Parts: sequence; C-alpha cells; structure tokens
Amino acid sequence: MSLDLPQVAPAVTAELVQGLTPRLRKRLDAGITKLAGRPSVRDGDTVRIAVDDDTHLELHAPGGTVTTTDAIRCGCLLAPDCLHRAAAASAAPIADSEPEPGCGSGSGSGSGSQSMPDAVPASVGEDAPASANEPISASTRSASPAESDTLTPDQRAAAQAMYDAAAAVLEAGADGAGAVLQAELLRAAHTARISGLPRIAASAVSVVTQLRAARCADPAYRLTDLTATLREVLGTAHRLPGSTGPELAALRGTARQPYSPDGSLRLYGLFSEPVLTATGYAGAVTWASDAEGRLHTVSDVVPGGPGRAVGAADRAVRIGDTALTHRELSRAGLAVSGATVSPTGRLGAGAGVRAVRASGAAWREDPLAGLWALPVADQVSRALTGGDGLLFLDVILTGTVREAAGDCLLADCDGLTLRLAAAHDHPALLYRDNLRLLAAAPGTRLRVVARLDPSPLPRALLLAADHPRDPGAHLDLGLDRLQHADLPAPAMAPVGSPPAPDEAPLHLLRRRVHQAASAGRRVLAFPGDSATDSRRLGRYGFACAGGLLDELRSAAADRSRDVFGRLVPADVNRFAHAWLAAAHYTEEVDRSLCAAAWGADPALSPSPSP
Repeated sequence: MSLDLPQVAPAVTAELVQGLTPRLRKRLDAGITKLAGRPSVRDGDTVRIAVDDDTHLELHAPGGTVTTTDAIRCGCLLAPDCLHRAAAASAAPIADSEPEPGCGSGSGSGSGSQSMPDAVPASVGEDAPASANEPISASTRSASPAESDTLTPDQRAAAQAMYDAAAAVLEAGADGAGAVLQAELLRAAHTARISGLPRIAASAVSVVTQLRAARCADPAYRLTDLTATLREVLGTAHRLPGSTGPELAALRGTARQPYSPDGSLRLYGLFSEPVLTATGYAGAVTWASDAEGRLHTVSDVVPGGPGRAVGAADRAVRIGDTALTHRELSRAGLAVSGATVSPTGRLGAGAGVRAVRASGAAWREDPLAGLWALPVADQVSRALTGGDGLLFLDVILTGTVREAAGDCLLADCDGLTLRLAAAHDHPALLYRDNLRLLAAAPGTRLRVVARLDPSPLPRALLLAADHPRDPGAHLDLGLDRLQHADLPAPAMAPVGSPPAPDEAPLHLLRRRVHQAASAGRRVLAFPGDSATDSRRLGRYGFACAGGLLDELRSAAADRSRDVFGRLVPADVNRFAHAWLAAAHYTEEVDRSLCAAAWGADPALSPSPSP
C-alpha cells in the first residue's frame, strides 16, 4: 500500500468487514486497490483520504493506533456501513499490543527463515516494550484463569473458530485469501486473545500480514514463512482441545513474558543484529554473554521499516542509565544490578534496574572464547532442542555455491563442508554485500557467529565474523560494511565446485505443501498422476511421505455431486488435516536430516555450556 495509514486493531477490521452487505464484500478487494491510489494527508493523529472530489475518509489514531470503529469516519451516503471504512481498515497495518513475530515462526528474517522465521530471534518481540518490563511474580501468574490445567469452554470455542478460519485461508491459498477471509482470521485472532490464547492469536495476525504482503507483491514476502506460520496456526488449534498441563500452557503462550530477578550481572557484548520482519517490525538486538557462557539480549524492536532497522543500532540501549548504543554495547561490557531476565534471556528495563558501562572482551579472550570451545554437534543439538539457534564456529572459507535464492559461502568447519548464507536479503541491510566480499577471499580463517538454518545440508545464516585482518575486532555483518582493504590476500583453496549431494527427494512433498499455501486446494486438484512421485519417495525409504502425498492429492480432488449433479462443497476439514500432516512431517524430517548432516543428536541434551 502506498498510503501512510496508522495501525488498526484486528477487532476493528473484523467488525467493519462483518458489517458489509454480501454485495459490498465481493467488491472489498477492488475497493482496497482503488483506495491505494487516492491522495492522503496526515495531520497529527489523523489521516484524511480523498475518496473522490466530494467525499473524504478520516482515520483517528490517538497514540498511533485505531482502536474503535468510530475512529474511522466517511462522508459518503452509505456511511457508516460503507465500503470505504472497511477498505481503509483492511489496507492499514495490523496493530498488535505485543509484537510477537517469533511465535512459531520459525528467524526468519531473510533467506529462508531466521531460525524462526521471517525469522526473528526468539528474544525479539516476545513481550511489551522493554521500558514496561517488570518482574511478574509466580502468584500473579497462577491467579490468571488462563493458567488452569484444562481448556475453558471459551478457549475451546476460540480454538475451533481459529481452525475453521485458517482452514478457509488454506482452501483459498494466498492468491484467493482476500480481505474478507483475512478479516475472519483477524476476528478469530481477537477472540483467541481475549480468551487467553495469545500464542495462536499472534501467529494468526502474522499470517494475515504475510497474506497481504503476498497479494501486493512485497519483496519481503517469503512463501516458506507463510507456510510455516500457517502450519503453526492450524497445528496449535488442532492440538489445543486435547492438551493438558505443561503442554497446554506452552500452546496457550503468554501475552507478556515473565521477568524474574537475577541479581547482579557482568555482561560482555558479542554482536548486534538488525531486525526487519515481514510482519512490520524493525530495530536491533544486541547479544551479550556472562562469565558462565549464558546468553542475554537487549532489544529495541517496534513497528517500523528498513530505516529503523539500520538506525536502531545507533540508539542508546534501554536499560538502566547507560548511554551505550547497541553498536557500542556489542564491543563493550555492561554491569547490571537488580537485573530482571525473561526465560529466553532478554533483559528487562524496569525502574529498579541499574546498568553502567564496563570493559568488554574480544572473541578470542576469556570468557567469550569459551563459546567457541563447545563441540559443533553439541551446539546444533542445543539449537534443535529449543535453544537460541546460535552457532559459534571456526571456519576456513573455501568458495561459493549457487542456490535458488542466490550464492552462498562454502566453508570448512572442522572437516564439515558448511554453507553460510545471508541472514536477510533486504538491500538496506549489509549482509549480502558483505558475503560477496568474503567470497573473494577463499582460504581466509574466520571465527563467526551464525544461526542454524535447519536443512538436509549443513547450513547457517551468517550474523557476525571477526575482522579478517584484525582478530581482536569483529564485524556485525548486517550493520558494518566490509571493505576490499579489509580482506587478506587470497590463500590457496580447493579448485572446482563441490560434488552435488545425493539428497532425499523430500521436495516432492514439500513443494505440494508450499503450492497449497500459495494457490489453495484447487492447484492440487488438477488431474494428474502422483503415483510416480510416491513411488520415488518410497524407493528412498520415505513410504510415509508417499502416503501423505497421495492423501493430500486425494483430499484436494475429493468433490462429490448431489442427486442433481451439482458439486457439493469440498471437505475443507479433510484437506486441512492432510495438509497439516504433510507440513508437520516435512518439518520433522528436515530437523532429523539437519541433525544427521551436522553429526548431532537432537534427542540428547547438549553438553553444558562453557
């Protein structure tokens, strides 16, 4: 959208679309497109759009968010039940009081999924802004009705409504999921949030945001991210009714991460990374370690675009009275008293927290050097069993290899051929430019920080590296520009491309999962013989995958007729179940193949951190 619109609460959009007549609903998508070409003016908290020469539309957003339907006013004759109000709400960014891009998503922010996937670090956006973070006592948490051991009737109804809305989106695919289906999903998200299911509510909002990005050809859109988030929504809604105890608590999620007191901390900065998500959040996250190797984060992520992702690194961190910027903290230290920490290691910034600048440490000095001492297989096991996803590796650059998303670096890591890809593709961030320069220096030895990218081949997203000519310094590859003068003379490196790996043909099932998310059930209902693909999967030992593929195609093509020969509505529930089973299977197999490629065992607990 070219309009500069304020954020609109999901419930407002859902209510306005619900109030349209069936005739106007059919015209809603065209109305959104037409509205995008109209001139608009922002005056403080009010945005005015000239619908035509005689009609104006106003959005009032105190604090930057439209929270009631009355805040959107139109001067046309059909108001308040007009198309213009619903179109404006559907075109505006979605407001979310708790930015949670990392829920189920799979980091990623970029070429694949940044471990979460539009990939955002798990520590980003899990809770309210840092300035509001205060310790939440156990007694306060247990008093909440959302903490009961079984699902309440309201939550059960909300989960079913969410499943139905997500199944309808899957039936239509991103190509057919227009504003009406998006509004139904937003309504389900609002119902889930007020009934105490914040995890699935946040994931549903993320699905709508990605659907909008797909339909307007936003370059930040990634089909893999939409598929992963839609699987998260359907899977969570499917599992909620039968869950109890700790599993139910995890599926419910938390609207705000609890922060517990952690006394005094002495932290050493590791690196900073810019954050830019497809769900509309931007900023920076700085990682630090204490003397025992425990990782902590300080984040500044709010709604914004590429400019904020780049500029946030030069903003002061919001903790205590320190004047350190994120860029400075990544190379310095921090002494914190009265610290509060979330379960994922994010530092709180409550009124009782005090922090002052302290000396830092180089990566090859204690205590940071201990992070690289842990065996790589144990690090991968930690990442696959719910860790932060970070890998601390010593590598030798050996060349490049071409992938569908572009070239990536090849590196030798203790005898393992590793692929290092850019953590984000956006041109405002420097990841890809820096990777191109590093590719011109084969034979260079580097100590790097990367984020595991689960795939059948050893692959990671490169976040930071020590300076090629100064091992005592490091570069945050999304923020610091590498120069040709920084590169050493090329050393001898293996000549030629690596042999093509003998991969299991799991893509035969994965691409059908992605096709359904993109184009809906109809794309899999076209006449064709899937038996060849099923037999090929069976020859590689993936008989289960072949059966899932057959069921997916069968569910998509299952259309019966009534006694008059008319097509009856498709069984949306059967198709959603078949798709969910196939999506979950491919994710779990990818995880197992990733562990095997790295020589790790995700079922075992990793060795203690250094």
